[in-house]
Amino acid sequence: MIKKLSHTTIYVTNQEEALRFYTEKLGFEVRTDTTMDGGFRWLTLGLATQPDLEFVLMEPKAGMMMDEETADQLRSLVGKGVMGAGVFDTDDVYATYEELKARGVEFMAPPAERPYGIEALFKDNSGNWFSLTQRRQ
Repeated sequence: MIKKLSHTTIYVTNQEEALRFYTEKLGFEVRTDTTMDGGFRWLTLGLATQPDLEFVLMEPKAGMMMDEETADQLRSLVGKGVMGAGVFDTDDVYATYEELKARGVEFMAPPAERPYGIEALFKDNSGNWFSLTQRRQ
């Protein structure tokens, strides 16, 4: 029986640059950074507040999981900024918005009231966009 989701993938255009963005700007911690056979880099990060979930930062490359044509298509989609990668919860969207802006995070939309709470939208350095949400109590 499946118990939980332990890893989820975020496709990035450059793992090293994404590593710096997620750790220095968003405050993630490195969980695993190792190179496997064939030069495949397994790079996972996580939030200190959520130790049982790891984010795999993966560059689309031909190999185990996809051919070169598919890797090119995925790189193109990520680069266009059309990939919504997820929702991050926060207790105070206004304070988190100001903190991340001060660290150089690019926001697509400032905090705004929504039916489900207060939301701001930001992009990572690869173009993936995320919702930063303070849920309604």
